[in-house]
Amino acid sequence: MGAYFNPGNRGFQEILQSEYVDKTGLIALVNETVGTMQKLSCISRPRRFGKSYAAKMLCAYYDCSCDSRRLFDGMEIARTEGYLDYLNQYHVISIDVAGFVSAAKKQCKAMESMPGLIEKRILEELVLLYPEFGTENYLTDCLVRCVEKTGRQFIFIIDEWDAPIREAKEDADAQTAYLNLLREWFKNNNFTPQVVAAAYMTGILPIKKDGSQSAVSDFMEYPILEPDGFASFTGFTEGEVRRLCEEHLMSFEDARRWYDGYDFPDAGAIYNPYSVMSAVRKGKFRSYWQKTSAAESLMTYVNMDFEGLQEIIARLIAGEEVEVKTDGFENDFETFKSKDDVLTLLIHLGYLTYREEHETARIPNEEVRIQFEKILEGTGVSRRWTELIGSSRKLLEDTIAGNSEAVAGAVDRIRGTQYAPTFYNDEQALRYVVKFAYIAAVDQYIKIEELPSGKGIADVVYLPKRRSALPALLIELKWDKSSGGAVRQIKENDYPAVLKDYGGEIVLVGINYNAKTKEHTCEIERI
Repeated sequence: MGAYFNPGNRGFQEILQSEYVDKTGLIALVNETVGTMQKLSCISRPRRFGKSYAAKMLCAYYDCSCDSRRLFDGMEIARTEGYLDYLNQYHVISIDVAGFVSAAKKQCKAMESMPGLIEKRILEELVLLYPEFGTENYLTDCLVRCVEKTGRQFIFIIDEWDAPIREAKEDADAQTAYLNLLREWFKNNNFTPQVVAAAYMTGILPIKKDGSQSAVSDFMEYPILEPDGFASFTGFTEGEVRRLCEEHLMSFEDARRWYDGYDFPDAGAIYNPYSVMSAVRKGKFRSYWQKTSAAESLMTYVNMDFEGLQEIIARLIAGEEVEVKTDGFENDFETFKSKDDVLTLLIHLGYLTYREEHETARIPNEEVRIQFEKILEGTGVSRRWTELIGSSRKLLEDTIAGNSEAVAGAVDRIRGTQYAPTFYNDEQALRYVVKFAYIAAVDQYIKIEELPSGKGIADVVYLPKRRSALPALLIELKWDKSSGGAVRQIKENDYPAVLKDYGGEIVLVGINYNAKTKEHTCEIERI
């Protein structure tokens, strides 16, 4: 067994030594493609969503140099038709491209040399087993001879396929050399049909576009925007997370608030597996993304500020969904023509989740929201954002202190900024402004809109996060009525009833907008 040619099942054995959520159903999807015109698959998903785990699992299943039946017999794949037909029946070439990027930088500091380095390493291992091929020959020729000699085709498993696209984003020659290697393997009529039984390629980005088309056009792509049948294998399903929480006596609702990431029509909610397993092992919910390099790069994209991007980020942090046109994104880290391209990249990186039916994006969970807040509290952000956060923090202090005039004045000022809707003509517009006014509260509170309670529905509730001495905020909004009437409605309809188990103080806030005077008024009571 080698590192790249027939690497065996050691990697998957190590995975099974720890707590493992059975994702072997993915193998059945790949089996369906073997030997067909759809045999080339590219699955892209964010960091820490189990890409390397899947690669090691597929190596163990297909590699003919080992016997993996004992690893898979109790798994989901063993209950599928054709399980044994493909098990350990193929040569495997397994490549972590990110490793070769690092090696190329270290050895010769020329990214253009990386494709040659990949071929050299695979050929060295191949010749150890078949010395008659000789290292002076082309790798593709040797792979053809290997198939002829053994009667077995190859399964290609390529992890971090897009590492050169990300790491050499300003080196067009290096990118071209790498893409040419992929073309030689997967778009070569003298090689691909004879040698390649299937390919499973995974990374963060979809395949880079060459003009208006994919640079390796024969691949079937399953990006995070449209994962199709691979959706339930993008991360952990809600059922899998619920079972983990039950087994480890942890709160599923907290897990959902922290790690619920994407939502797909056929698979439902999909959670970040790295973060969920980290929470399970450590026994506490918090952000586990802070150790990733993706978090460090987020500020770069936010600072581009295409078409008011920082204001859009503010809307996202306030809990809004924003429209995103994803078609123009060129699947790289340097070609940005609009805010939509930057937002689309943030979807691929896992910072935003996308609703295809509405073409909208939003921040998916508490873990990701914390990353946005940390970065936008740092240096280099726009003055308007800094002013908004400062005003919002003062507003929160005034609300808790019962300073109703200051609260009304703060909402007035937000109404006059770019964060307010163009048409300020109903209670929904007022709600929109109020959410921006209290944007600083998301750091210490859980925001719930239209919460059924007592005899009606509370407009906006801010519930303190655990271990906080802050009071809960119950906000009722009115249009052309009165702020005092809003507070009376809260009490008469017994809205605080929904917080009966909360046990702390509750601040009742009534906010009204008078369309004639164009002024906001506020009344505050504490119970």
